Amino acid sequence: MRRMIFDTDHDDFRDMVRSFVATSVAPRVDEFIQAGAIARDVWLSAGKLGLLGLHVPERYGGSDAPDYRFMAVVLEELSRVTVALGSAYSIHADIVAPYLLHLTTDEQRRRWLPGFCSGEMLTAIGMTEPSGGSDLAALRTRAVRDGDGWRLTGSKTFITNGTTADLVVIAARTNPAERSRGITLFGVEAGTPGFTRGRRLDKVGQSEADTAELYLEDAWVPDDNVIGAVDAGFPSMMAWLPQERLSAAVANVAHAAQLLDETIAYVRDRRAFGQSIGSFQHNKFLIADLVTRVEATQAFVDQAVLAHVRGELTAVAAAKVKWWSAQVQNDVLDHCLQLHGGYGYMNEYRVGRAWRDARVTKIWAGSNEIMKEIIGRDLGL
Repeated sequence: MRRMIFDTDHDDFRDMVRSFVATSVAPRVDEFIQAGAIARDVWLSAGKLGLLGLHVPERYGGSDAPDYRFMAVVLEELSRVTVALGSAYSIHADIVAPYLLHLTTDEQRRRWLPGFCSGEMLTAIGMTEPSGGSDLAALRTRAVRDGDGWRLTGSKTFITNGTTADLVVIAARTNPAERSRGITLFGVEAGTPGFTRGRRLDKVGQSEADTAELYLEDAWVPDDNVIGAVDAGFPSMMAWLPQERLSAAVANVAHAAQLLDETIAYVRDRRAFGQSIGSFQHNKFLIADLVTRVEATQAFVDQAVLAHVRGELTAVAAAKVKWWSAQVQNDVLDHCLQLHGGYGYMNEYRVGRAWRDARVTKIWAGSNEIMKEIIGRDLGL
């Protein structure tokens, strides 16, 4: 079915993004996997094309794109190559961006946003802690007032862009007497004494996405690096989680759709018992089922995108579209691998990597179980 949510401006933008991905990104995926991170020159190239500051005003070096659909286009095109590319990009350009744009002072915006948009300053966000998981209100990293700044102590884990980021938005507890109402956000810059990075984490998949542990040991951060109001960090994090979950859904369905297309081409050409394996009734019916599921999920995600453009996407709707798209993505890729037979289990085949890379999408941005909890509570259960 033809998608109806994009206009000619989005289509022209997609052509540009697709060209960039095809020439500067896709041919280098193996290089990124070996390095464990995306090369900085790729970030700089994306910055020159205006892809990193899509919703940042031009006066700060951004592109001032008129709506979220431009972000969705970039996420789709990157995720069609690997879901890890969409993840690393999304953390910087999509997830950190609202904090730096909407919660900062004009001085902070002038200091941080030009480099953010150009790719000279890569960013990450430090919410998750080793003992906390999805319970953000229980974070233990603490910040204690010290002169005209704060001393931060604690650790963060599973931080995408963690070892390469020049600026990390860190959530820390500034009021021990409170739970969710005692958290503040800080911009912690690379080179800050007491701020160190642990090992690059050895993940099951997504090797090209730089993921690390971060440590803060009496790291002093000036008041000028407090993001938003003191003790008001938790509501800010909650406010932007729906967009993060929507972005995950956009990437999930694009990733699944691309690998399904490649699998359909494979089963057309692969022959067994004198005919293409796609012509076997079981496989034919299975693929019909997968195609329908992907198209139905795409329609669901597209409606959520339009709701977000209108400012109407709720936390509950974002939870629904996040968990459902992740489940469909994983189910589809599992079947795609099976249809490739033994070759699907080989790393040299994209479907094997994609199957492995996708598993985390049912965990990150809030686990699927937490998404169902949010939905169930909304139903009064």
